[in-house]
Amino acid sequence: MKTYEHTVNGIRTVVREHGDSRDGEAVVFVHGNPGSGADWEGLLVRAGRHTRAVAWDAPGFGRADKPRDFPQNVDGHARFLGAMLDDLGVRKAHLCLHDFGGPWGLEWAVRHPERLAGLVLMDTGVLLGYRWHILARVWRTPVLGEAFMATATRRAFHLLVGKRGNPRGLPRSFVDRMFDDFDAATRRAVLRLYRSFDDPAGWSAAVSPALRALDVPVLAVWGARDPYIGAAQALIQRATFPDAEILVLPDSGHWPFIDNPDKVAEATTAFWSEHITS
Repeated sequence: MKTYEHTVNGIRTVVREHGDSRDGEAVVFVHGNPGSGADWEGLLVRAGRHTRAVAWDAPGFGRADKPRDFPQNVDGHARFLGAMLDDLGVRKAHLCLHDFGGPWGLEWAVRHPERLAGLVLMDTGVLLGYRWHILARVWRTPVLGEAFMATATRRAFHLLVGKRGNPRGLPRSFVDRMFDDFDAATRRAVLRLYRSFDDPAGWSAAVSPALRALDVPVLAVWGARDPYIGAAQALIQRATFPDAEILVLPDSGHWPFIDNPDKVAEATTAFWSEHITS
């Protein structure tokens, strides 16, 4: 795997890449909040055995630039995703999405259906009927959200991310790395992002018909103990993707590719082996 800096639209980010492709096809990993492209390193190497695989840090997150004027909303991130794909020469994308990366990637797919080759949804997707979880409601509330961010400590972060809803636990190194990236600029980006997205269920209902019309393979992987996007949403994905493969891991949480990496790697490797042509 190679890691390098790359600048698109004036924003510098960090790209991780493995494997190669002769026809512009790639598995493209899109992280969520509060992650980075580093979240995907294990799966990226697996996917890179079949084709080119890439991941990057979204603006405001990880080691990417965190400008105050970047539009921290679904439209802004979908546009940045598209610019990255164009700049990296990815003409056909097998998207692997997690958390807020779901809306970012699916919005891009609605706008560029001819370039979508397949989807792996990790605890994200078309969230019909979804209501914000308690932390999101805190972040969306002025003053309260700022107070929460100002008082977030490493110990509290470990309890919230590493323990809550993750019965298998998350590796300390993974949580420490996320907290190290969770600086003041990222905390501001998170508040702006959640406050920009008033109605995830309404957005989902709006994009569902267009996504349903796409003839692409879909795999949805969910942790049954996810406290943020409940596992009931796994089967709801079939309202948009009727032929989707569904895998619910009974003792996993919001990051199943981290707390149960072998099972997730087995499922995604089989999926990509079947559907990637290059």
